[in-house]
Amino acid sequence: MRFWALILSIAVILGASPAPAATKSITGKDGALMVLVSAGWFIMGSNKYEDEKPRRRVYLDGFYIDKYPVTNARYHAAGTTPKRETKVDYHPVINGYSQPVVGVTWHQAEAYCEKAGKRLPTEAEWEKAARGTDGQKYPWGNYWKADRLIHNVGSGNSGGKTHPVDRSYNTHESPYGAVDMAGNVWEWVNDRYGKDYYRNAPERNPKGPDAGSWRVLRGGSWSDIDAWVFRAAFRVRINPITRYLVRGFRCAKVSG
Repeated sequence: MRFWALILSIAVILGASPAPAATKSITGKDGALMVLVSAGWFIMGSNKYEDEKPRRRVYLDGFYIDKYPVTNARYHAAGTTPKRETKVDYHPVINGYSQPVVGVTWHQAEAYCEKAGKRLPTEAEWEKAARGTDGQKYPWGNYWKADRLIHNVGSGNSGGKTHPVDRSYNTHESPYGAVDMAGNVWEWVNDRYGKDYYRNAPERNPKGPDAGSWRVLRGGSWSDIDAWVFRAAFRVRINPITRYLVRGFRCAKVSG
């Protein structure tokens, strides 16, 4: 402690100042609240399925991620989609103002994030934001708790639709304060899919394969009936030009 105090004193004498700590939460250009995921190591993957192996330590630089999935209101207000593409408007029960936007392609999600001065999170960023640093199975811990998310397992609690992105229906926050990292809607992430990518991926800031036709969805949705898909490590490969009423997204940005 005395050593580091001495170093700090010298830095102050020389006119330097320590880097300010990142703010725990910010508001993005699109008005969405974002939470800080601090720099450091975390446990990524699992040894359950081949494309989740191996369970390993990964280092990420600090970043912010949207606290909630992007809503219909924010998506429509942005007024941007790639040419010849528009959001699919499904049944009115999932088109509410504060419900997650669905029916968007990966490209539309990317375009929205870019306009908002953000980007889609990488798989590693999404997973760290969902499970914290110590490899817990779900955003709330290691055991299935049906009341912590919007789902259709067993008797389910979704009512056949998405739910507004707020705390009124008691979903659980991740260790970093992000909500709906399990359930409500599947979320596009930036990475291309590679079944064996984890085996040779860099241990610092992995960004996915350089080539590949598929993109990745994370998190599970209101319509899923199997609890295992809500695990933070679970991955789904999807054609990026497809749209469906269970797929949404959230954005991220660097904290520096």
